[in-house]
Amino acid sequence: MNKTDQILVLCTEIAHEISCDFVGLAIYNPQGKELRWMYAVGNRNDKYRRIVVRYGKGIAGQVIRSGRPMTISQFPQNIIGKATDYPIMLAEQLISALAQPIHRGGIPWGVLLIGNRLESAFTKEQQDKIKKAVNSIENMIKDPMFTLG
Repeated sequence: MNKTDQILVLCTEIAHEISCDFVGLAIYNPQGKELRWMYAVGNRNDKYRRIVVRYGKGIAGQVIRSGRPMTISQFPQNIIGKATDYPIMLAEQLISALAQPIHRGGIPWGVLLIGNRLESAFTKEQQDKIKKAVNSIENMIKDPMFTLG
């Protein structure tokens, strides 16, 4: 099984374990200072593949900039900026989401996003499972020869 398949299997496992509607993985390109949604499970369409967000914009860009997790509980209320700054939330009709940074060699590499299409709060147990999944991804990508595709 290649790395891409391993990541998709992990995303599928997360979706089942925490009973969420959507799991996505965005990867950061430091040269272009942008993030692309590369993987998704539970997606309603393929729009996520065309979404590119700038550093600091939307949920993924803010997580990369801060290096800290971010939660949205009632999209589009209580967000920083405009709803259109959160294209993944709009494209997938997500109301609540939790985004966790993924690091490679201490540098932001990507964002794991877990979302629901109904308003919901993520329990401590769900958050712990998401952190465990992020650790698994970080261990997977540690290898300097790791590439996706």
